[in-house]
This record gives sequence, C-alpha cells and structure tokens, in this order.
Amino acid sequence: MKTFYLAVGLLMSFTGAAYAGDGEGRTSYAGVFEADKPWQEAETDLPAAPLAATLREIYVSAVATNHYFVDSATLTVGIDKVVRYVLVVETSGGARNVSFEGIHCDGGKWKLYATGHPDGTWVRARVSEWREIENKPVNRHHAALSRDYFCPTGGPIRDANEGRRALKLGKHPDAN
Repeated sequence: MKTFYLAVGLLMSFTGAAYAGDGEGRTSYAGVFEADKPWQEAETDLPAAPLAATLREIYVSAVATNHYFVDSATLTVGIDKVVRYVLVVETSGGARNVSFEGIHCDGGKWKLYATGHPDGTWVRARVSEWREIENKPVNRHHAALSRDYFCPTGGPIRDANEGRRALKLGKHPDAN
C-alpha cells in the first residue's frame, strides 16, 4: 500500500510540474497538450520563378486536357506542416498559368499565395484563403497533388526530398 501512495505522489508531482500559472489566474500546460494547440500558419516568402529544368509533370486524370507541372526546386514543407510549391499549368490552347500554392494535408485544404507573371515576378493573391480540396473529374490537380504526392497517408510528407522523390517516381510509394 505504501508503494501505491508513493506512485500516486510521484504522478501528482509530475503532473503538477507541467502546470504553471501566469500570474493572472490562467494556467499554462507547458507543452503537455501540444497537439491540442490550435494550428497556426507560418509566414512564407515567395519563391524564385520556376525553371524548365526543375519542372516535374504530374498525372491528374485520364480526362485532363491541361498539363500540370510542379517546380521541384520550390517544394518545401513548413514548420506548420504545409507543403508549398510552384504549380505550372499549360493549357491545350498554349496558355501558361503559374501559381505559388500550399496544401495543408491535415485540414484537407489548399491555398493560393501568388500568381506568376511571364517576366518571373509574383503578384500576391488578393484573396488568399484556405479552400477545400475537391476530387472532381476535371481540374482535380489539388486532389492529385494531395493524395498521390504530398499527403499519401493523410498527413504531410516529411520533407521536400520525399516530395521530390514522389514527383520523380510519378506517385508517392505510400499512395493508394
């Protein structure tokens, strides 16, 4: 029984050490509930303009008429676990659209940060908000990027090199 009280006392002391007041009646959990903290997006800088040598084409669907490329040199995984990349879309009519985007795997969302101009400059998006990733028959590139390359198991890839390997292979090895 003495051992039981000793164990309870130790447990209470460890638990108590994790809690600390802030002097104003609020309690801090000192990292005990780190996973329960609200997600916060990190600040990000605009990348360099895409280079033809680092563009990797991705498969979107059999009915896609556009060609989709990710600039592997701009691929990053932030401390906020957002996978950021430059996307280049070439239409069947010859138009080329360049965008800097991010995918938040845990939230199942994507965001447009900026659009690129032919001279290599960027214009930040006027409306830059997180949008649901939709798996539509046409224009399903965000769903393909999420499921097949950057979030193959539901969470983000570990680092940019893992993403580059997936792009090189044409699909992440863990993707269904």
